[in-house]
Amino acid sequence: MNYAQLPKIELHLHLDCSLSYSVVHAIDNTITEAQYRQEFVAPPVCEDLRDYLTRAVKGFSLMQTPAQLRLVTLDLLAQLEADRVIYAEIRFAPLLHTQQGLSPAQVIDTVQSALQEGASRYNVVARLILCTLRHFTEEQSFETALLTRQFFGKGWVVGFDMAGDEAGFGVLAHKKAFALIKESGIPFTVHAGEAAGPASMWEVIRELGPRRIGHGVRSIEDPSLVRYLVQERIHLEVCPTSNLQTNIFSSLTAHSLRALYQQGVSVSVSTDARMITPVTLSSEYHHLSEAFGWGQTEFLACNLQALEAAFIEDEIRATLRQQVMMAY
Repeated sequence: MNYAQLPKIELHLHLDCSLSYSVVHAIDNTITEAQYRQEFVAPPVCEDLRDYLTRAVKGFSLMQTPAQLRLVTLDLLAQLEADRVIYAEIRFAPLLHTQQGLSPAQVIDTVQSALQEGASRYNVVARLILCTLRHFTEEQSFETALLTRQFFGKGWVVGFDMAGDEAGFGVLAHKKAFALIKESGIPFTVHAGEAAGPASMWEVIRELGPRRIGHGVRSIEDPSLVRYLVQERIHLEVCPTSNLQTNIFSSLTAHSLRALYQQGVSVSVSTDARMITPVTLSSEYHHLSEAFGWGQTEFLACNLQALEAAFIEDEIRATLRQQVMMAY
């Protein structure tokens, strides 16, 4: 099966972790391809999530000017079109891109302008999720929430997220930010159940109440949590190869995605970070097909569940659903 030809929905994708070598070289022509593979791409198995995330710095350090942000955003849209991703929610933390004098609002404006430019060039519907990070202070997190409220509903920004090292940082410093997001009626997702186990998911469920969770794959360790996810229709954004690199599972055949799907959890497949994790969504489908014996039935279900969970207007959701149904 040629999965590259099938339309796909991607909900979990980090802008600053998805730079191709071509755009890295365009920004800094002193970086060789060998250096890119060594420093920007993570090995097949890292020590843990913190080790994996050390590569993210390489990405956002090259995204500090309007020209750099534009190039990286257009580059990702080109990658998505080549991968036949027809809808993508792209996330990033605007506070990480202010090292050369841009304000966070200018960063968001620049990325939005690039998406606007790319909309006429690439056959991809793209939206933005703004991230706070687990290690951010309460003030930084609240500032990111205020920015999300400022830009929400004006075309591109559709949601809020908390990413980063869940094993090292809890959620308490971020409750004020999430309270603002919830009061404002803004959809949100939270990274959990990746570097830490079910306890981290119960923490975000209890303290924040998300309808979507980034990763969430270690929920399989707690049957009562799996039952809760099914009962409440909480969607998991699963990134299989990334989970192997962060040393959660030893192989795809050992990955929890198949069991979660079989037990009725709403799941979708994403790449997470196409630079640190050198995959495409088409290659993820191919590898899952080999590991699980999955075919069009399962991938159709994952794409429809992704669309149901997507932070998008119902009219566009219906159009995308029709495209997916016709192709599958």
